[in-house]
Amino acid sequence: MQYTPLAEYGAIGDGNTVALVGRDGSIDWCPFPHVESPSVFAAILDADRGGRFAVRPTSSFESVQRYRDRTTVLETTFRTADGEATVTDFMPVAEATESDDPLPAVYRRLECEDGPLEFEVQFEPRFDYAREVPEIEPTAEGVVALGDDERAVLSSDLPIEPSADGHGVSATVTLETGEQRWLALGYGEEIPFSPAAHRETLQRTVDYWQEWVHDCDGTDCPVGGRWHDLAVRSALVLKLLIHQETGAVCAAPTTSLPEDLGGVRNWDYRYNWIRDAAFTVRSLSELGHLAEARSYFQLCLDHCRQHDPAAVPPVYGLHGGGDLEERVLDHLEGYRGSAPVRIGNAARDQHQLDVYGELILAIYEAVRYGQPVTPDDWAVMCDLIDYVCEGWDEPDAGIWEVRSDPQQFVYSKVMCWTALDRGIELAETADGIDAPLERWRTCRADVRAAILERGFSERTNSFVRAFGDDDTLDSANLLVPVVGFLPPDDERVQGTIDATIDRLVTDDGLVRRYEGDDGLPGTDSPFVVSSFWLVTALALAGRTEEATERFEAILEYTSPLGLLAEAVDPETGDQRGNFPQAYSHIGLLNAALALADADRSSAGSSAPLGREESLEDLDASTEIVRRPTRSE
Repeated sequence: MQYTPLAEYGAIGDGNTVALVGRDGSIDWCPFPHVESPSVFAAILDADRGGRFAVRPTSSFESVQRYRDRTTVLETTFRTADGEATVTDFMPVAEATESDDPLPAVYRRLECEDGPLEFEVQFEPRFDYAREVPEIEPTAEGVVALGDDERAVLSSDLPIEPSADGHGVSATVTLETGEQRWLALGYGEEIPFSPAAHRETLQRTVDYWQEWVHDCDGTDCPVGGRWHDLAVRSALVLKLLIHQETGAVCAAPTTSLPEDLGGVRNWDYRYNWIRDAAFTVRSLSELGHLAEARSYFQLCLDHCRQHDPAAVPPVYGLHGGGDLEERVLDHLEGYRGSAPVRIGNAARDQHQLDVYGELILAIYEAVRYGQPVTPDDWAVMCDLIDYVCEGWDEPDAGIWEVRSDPQQFVYSKVMCWTALDRGIELAETADGIDAPLERWRTCRADVRAAILERGFSERTNSFVRAFGDDDTLDSANLLVPVVGFLPPDDERVQGTIDATIDRLVTDDGLVRRYEGDDGLPGTDSPFVVSSFWLVTALALAGRTEEATERFEAILEYTSPLGLLAEAVDPETGDQRGNFPQAYSHIGLLNAALALADADRSSAGSSAPLGREESLEDLDASTEIVRRPTRSE
């Protein structure tokens, strides 16, 4: 069977898990009950044996997808020679039901606008990443799929019944103009079938998303203008990826979608990476979603309390620890034959120094938006910053989590400087807290001197990938002005931008991550977030016209629904890697914010992340509190 291009999927979710619905009406990926749980449908990883839940016309069709305005409710409209019908897919969040702990569920409404039109239903659940083929048995209102310790119940007013082999459902139905039919899939328990109740749940789901989403009247909007709708969609993607129970942000809702077709760079991204923290906090806060930003801030600190500062893992399960042991599912062929299919992620055991800077920067950003830091919080932060003083000059796996030997990555050192810099500023501007400021200032100066002496190459007029390199680039160094290590107009920043454009940018304007060995065979595709980093750096540097042109060029790769994967195939322009990717949408949001700030500035530039205003406005108390910003 054929595989659906990633750009032809829409994502729906309920704050616990996410399903991918193809433009052909097939749910090809859905783990239950949580996004990091084993899959029930995984046709995206094996078109023949992975399992799917499809609702589509029996005859040839054209289709188009769209989201209900400012929601994650997905509508797929099918047109055939005989008529037109729409399948509406959604997963109700807790707030859209009458239960505090609703059952995990997928609702599918089939509505015929122009009939008669014949549709088919294909229901093939495959539990535990398709390692278990359940038995399908009839119920009073549909069918139930029974595994050893799992069950999924499909209820409907369509004439569905088990197929002859007892492992699925295949049914057809003809709909007349104006006719509606429902399918309700409950995981674990049956969803009582009631079209009236389902319609109410749909409306409540729409209301929930429209009430949550950023809204403005067009005045003083941080991302007003031509990119507003894409920024709003990116915020909705991030919300889909935030676990409602813990506040953790999963990097993506999928596993093993390849960075390079046929290659081995296939990873499980259904976990929470600390490095997403600072940029997630800023982008959500700027759009007014302070509760999510503050929740993530507290989550990061809670993680750090559980570990010695020298052993803080860079990635966690969405419920805290969890089993992240990396394993291979040999029975699945992988998306378009790209094996191996992996679950778990060995990056949990890596030493990544940059996460300390990203964590402290996230806390600093949260403080700017009104989050109080208690004395207990400050004690955790001090321990982290003290460790940076001790360990900043160690080699590590870096932001790109290389599987080669650890190196002295320049970006890791920049983020160590950032941890010290923001920690010092917090300590200097708040009363009632103690910090070894003299030690921190001395260390900050040492880190800065080492970066400028050993991390910048006169030969390339650019920051390089690692200490000792003379001619190897890394797109992460585009963040040097973003975190305020050097001002955007510094010649070394401008040289790094120009070297990146000359060496890492493809003919289509996409940015590759880095040069040099990473311990893996093959090559990866240009990364979306790196491309947005270039836009942000250009905007900060006052090169606004160039930044705008590059931003608009990157946006050409967004899906028709405004979704982005991790990477883009430079040959075909197809999206690659896990989908949709939080880091890509965070990059889009922050690039849009940087361009909007540049447009508002007569000088055409903006301040680095977290430096738009001084923390001297902090209240003098043991709790670090800042005056509200415009977003509040």
